[in-house]
Amino acid sequence: MGAGLAGLVAAEALSRRGRDVLMLEASPKAGGRCRSFADDRLGRRIDNGNHLILSANRGVLDWADRIGGRDALSVMPEAAFPFLDLASGARWSLRLPPGPLGMLSGVARPPGVTLGRAASQAFGLLRAGRGRTVAKAVTDRGPMWRGFWDPMTRAILNAPPEEADAGLLRAVLLRSFARGAGACRPVLAPEGLGPALIDPAVEVLAGRGVPIRYRAPVREVEIADRRVTTLHLREGPLEIGPRDAVILALPPQEVAPMLPDLTLPGPGPSIANAHFLLPDSGLPPILALLGGAAQWLFRRGDVVSVTVSAAEHSPLQGLGRDASLRLLWSEVAAAVRAHGGRVPDALPPARFLRERAATFDQSPAGVARRPATRTRWRNLILAGDHVDTGLPATLEGAVQSGLAAARAV
Repeated sequence: MGAGLAGLVAAEALSRRGRDVLMLEASPKAGGRCRSFADDRLGRRIDNGNHLILSANRGVLDWADRIGGRDALSVMPEAAFPFLDLASGARWSLRLPPGPLGMLSGVARPPGVTLGRAASQAFGLLRAGRGRTVAKAVTDRGPMWRGFWDPMTRAILNAPPEEADAGLLRAVLLRSFARGAGACRPVLAPEGLGPALIDPAVEVLAGRGVPIRYRAPVREVEIADRRVTTLHLREGPLEIGPRDAVILALPPQEVAPMLPDLTLPGPGPSIANAHFLLPDSGLPPILALLGGAAQWLFRRGDVVSVTVSAAEHSPLQGLGRDASLRLLWSEVAAAVRAHGGRVPDALPPARFLRERAATFDQSPAGVARRPATRTRWRNLILAGDHVDTGLPATLEGAVQSGLAAARAV
């Protein structure tokens, strides 16, 4: 149930092992929060949300290899992240040298941050106990806070540092920045995430005879004798045989009404994305932004996109679509000017998207409620980035949860 990334990964793994698989998807398309679509306003294919992939994300990259989507991904040659401070106009780049100590080198720190302060703050995160937030683990509020910890926390965990779980941020940094350049090269999808991670999977499954029934929401899960016996669909019941298993690869807010006794994390904040048709921008493919609403900017061809994680805790709070677009356009225009690009006289063709409850609640309280892959019902397995993989709600977490679900079956 659910043809998002986690569900597709589980279905592919099971069908590769010769299992008979049926997929049920409530919407008209596969991909969930990781899909591309043709936008008539921009006249381009865009992603419904921006996702940063790093070379450390072996699960995502191996998945692209398995389904034949790797050619649609491009690994950047350098582990470099350009920054722009919208408030001051200052520009710099964080560069990760090779080796595990590269994160502490001078080129991997914001300007004005000494080695001692960087090491002290990193140690604070490493030693943070269960239930600590990032803000309690990293107490220094100097330039490293504004130039690294705060924006990275919001971008990775979709929560402000005062609410985000320190253990989840630590898990990501230990797999990426702490390993140096080899694990931190950004991976781009020039044609969109759909052609790289979703569309080829649908084709592979079709070639194996795996049907995906779209517009097929499950209204009720019937359970008897500690196992799922029936799925009630709009068109009628679907009986679950004694040798069948059910993988529930849905967001927790959709799982909760079906299984009210299951402990699940609540929904997290929304993530807003704005896309602008903007030729001759002069912008790099990826740019970190400080001092504004957006945290990251992505350029794919002549489409420039910005992302605002934890939008309820940003300057977008309380703004409508048009006001949000105007605010984000002012930030994009400032970035274009800083890079010597051409800024049009008026707002260019644009699209504003807001993904509500874009992740699960990644506070310590929410993390404590993450369910395991296996449930107390014998034939019911969970998948999705909210399942306890030890990783946050990322593409890598979704892939790993799908693989774990397939292994459990």
